[in-house]
Amino acid sequence: MRIIAGQFKGKKLKTFLGDNIRPTSDRARESLFNILMPRLLNCSFLDLCAGTGAVGIEAISRNAKMVEFVDIDKESAKIAEFNLKSIGQNTRVNLCDAKRYLISTTKKFDIIFYDPPYESNDFDEVMSLVFKNKILNENGIFIYEHKVDRPSKDVIGFTKFDSRKYGIAVFDFYKYEV
Repeated sequence: MRIIAGQFKGKKLKTFLGDNIRPTSDRARESLFNILMPRLLNCSFLDLCAGTGAVGIEAISRNAKMVEFVDIDKESAKIAEFNLKSIGQNTRVNLCDAKRYLISTTKKFDIIFYDPPYESNDFDEVMSLVFKNKILNENGIFIYEHKVDRPSKDVIGFTKFDSRKYGIAVFDFYKYEV
């Protein structure tokens, strides 16, 4: 796994051994960031269920001004922090689940990337918390990565405006309803 573009282009990242954790593939990340490119400069970015931190690190590499990392798994947090140090960042990963983070944070984000384990059933609750706590900035976007056979649903307060499939992964793009 490597950083695709930007300041740290080509930098290799540490990943997990085995199949228990499923990082977003380089190809899918590249496609995602090609879509996000016009929004990245100086944005605030939240990487929920960060895993190795590759998605948030890609945002840093492409000039996001602030990136927050959240993961409940201690091993994931260690790997993400190792990867962050490898690019000169001493950023700490918030070690908690997505819902707990969304309940406690006072920060607002331009882009929220939510990539839970594929068997997770927390999507509705997470979206409800983002809406209720106004965590997404007014013109921000929420991206939900899920397995192709587990389609996302309509969510009160949000409009799904795009969906992209990359292998078994799907990215659904949401914004606040107008």
